[in-house]
Amino acid sequence: MGLAKRLAAIAAYVPAGSVAADIGTDHAFLPVFLVQEGICARVIATDIKPGPFAAAQRRVAEAKLTGKIDLRLGNGLEALQPGEAGVLVLAGMGGNTIREILAAAPGVTRAAGRLVLQPMADPGDLRAWLAANGWRIRDERLVEDSGKIYVVIMAEPGREETSDPFLLELGPRLLEKQDPLLGRYAAWLAGMYEQALAGLERANSAAAGAKAQEVRTKIARIRGITGCR
Repeated sequence: MGLAKRLAAIAAYVPAGSVAADIGTDHAFLPVFLVQEGICARVIATDIKPGPFAAAQRRVAEAKLTGKIDLRLGNGLEALQPGEAGVLVLAGMGGNTIREILAAAPGVTRAAGRLVLQPMADPGDLRAWLAANGWRIRDERLVEDSGKIYVVIMAEPGREETSDPFLLELGPRLLEKQDPLLGRYAAWLAGMYEQALAGLERANSAAAGAKAQEVRTKIARIRGITGCR
């Protein structure tokens, strides 16, 4: 079965023989792949929305995997019991949404041995939460899919040594291994800050001026560390 590059990057972090839970499974593309490829003998797949949940049911039935993919309609991790899944996958949602889901079910989260996360926004906030709550970012990578660059984070229980908010925003493991897409990703991030800076510079207030200086410092630091232009 073929899989989008973004989902393939997520699947690569799921250990063979593990029981994974795909939270917000949508059409169940990832669970079907994990079982068909022999990575997981069993996957729990949840979604809060009836429409995507019904689509997942159809896909699992078509793949004849009803006995191996446990579909559950529910909110976040509420559909799971602690210890049911050793790997929690949360992908395709905002970083703060992922953080809130993990924080809302501490028993389920703490019982997992690995988190595989793919935030669509605010990865820095998510990394900071992981670091503050006993999770070490073991690895992360950038993947380009349909012209967009995505961040995939893999975390395991442990102490995260990086505490600098700036490095957590950019990605400590991405920087350490100099991910091949880091330059392009950093250039995009700097561009986003430049847009924010333009708005701050148009504002006529002391608070905006102070914030603008913070943003200038971030832009300069991104360029200095990554060499992007």
